[in-house]
Amino acid sequence: MNNVFYYLAAEGGEPPMEGGNSILLPKLYDIVWSLFPFIIILLVFWKFVLPKFQELLQEREDRIEGGLKRAEAQQAEAKAALEKYNAQLADARAEAAEIREQARERGKQLESEAKEKAEEESRRIIANGEKQLQASRTQVISDLRSDIGQNSINLAEKLLGGELSDSAKQSSTIDNFLSELDTVAPAGK
Repeated sequence: MNNVFYYLAAEGGEPPMEGGNSILLPKLYDIVWSLFPFIIILLVFWKFVLPKFQELLQEREDRIEGGLKRAEAQQAEAKAALEKYNAQLADARAEAAEIREQARERGKQLESEAKEKAEEESRRIIANGEKQLQASRTQVISDLRSDIGQNSINLAEKLLGGELSDSAKQSSTIDNFLSELDTVAPAGK
């Protein structure tokens, strides 16, 4: 570096930075020659780059707004679909309640029909039982009459000391005894 200073000193020049050059403020010709390329670059940017950039920003803004509008439209459709679904759900619940009510009514109807059938069957069974009881009673009474008749003949033979051989006498004696027995039996009931 010393060589540079000697060289400049030999030519009669001043050492750098000593002749009034400022680091912060360049010379006028540097400013002018720097302004021309700056203006050209600025014009190129202004004319070509900035419109493309604004167009890109506008396109992006339109895309965002369109997306928001589509989202709002989809949200409205979803809300309408939800309302429709809720209405269908309410209809289905009402229909289910109606079906349950019909099933309850049908169950009550079946229950009453079953009770009626059971009561009718009970009455029929009771009537049949009474008929059978009456038939059995009649059979028992006839059996008892014949047994009592035979017993009365045996008793009468023992009392009279002889045998009642005549069948006419036997039947009249039995009939008399049974008629007396019929008049006595209802009073004992």
